[in-house]
Amino acid sequence: MSNDQHTVLRSMHDLGLAAWFGGNLMGAVGLNKAAAAAKDSTERTRLSSIGWASWWPVQGTAMAAHLIGSVGMLRADRGRVATESGATANTVVKSVITVAAIGTSIAAGGFGAKIGQKAPVPSATATEPSAATPDDVASAQKAQKPLQWLNPALTAVLIVLAAQQGEQQRTASTVRGALGAGLTSMKAAVLKAA
Repeated sequence: MSNDQHTVLRSMHDLGLAAWFGGNLMGAVGLNKAAAAAKDSTERTRLSSIGWASWWPVQGTAMAAHLIGSVGMLRADRGRVATESGATANTVVKSVITVAAIGTSIAAGGFGAKIGQKAPVPSATATEPSAATPDDVASAQKAQKPLQWLNPALTAVLIVLAAQQGEQQRTASTVRGALGAGLTSMKAAVLKAA
């Protein structure tokens, strides 16, 4: 695989993951809080649903880009992943967390769609029902509330694991470390001899 193709795959992986993480975090922190500020309690679910429905195509594209980049990079790095210490375990953990993040994203989208179909309904916030919230919407809100935080948490872990994999690939740090150790040993030997 050429370096240009690898750069495209890595960019798809990283940009897709960045959009996936950032969009979920902004939605949970900003969009849902803004919707909760609506003075009319029946507008809270409607406004939140509009925002999330608008975001979903972008998130779906981000998830797809991340997956395409991930699979392409795994294919390109399969030899290193199979033989390098820690690379296989990191890849397996990252794959499991990716599947979990996809699952929680789809589940949150499903609950959000259910809330959006019934909106506008009275609600305390976008993800917290009030006493006047219909039972089916309240159930969807209660299920969605932890997912709004689980999605950015899982994608944040993926970002950290991707950084760890990047560090595993850096041969320059190994060379620098060995060179530094060698220079330190030489310096110690010179000082001892003097």
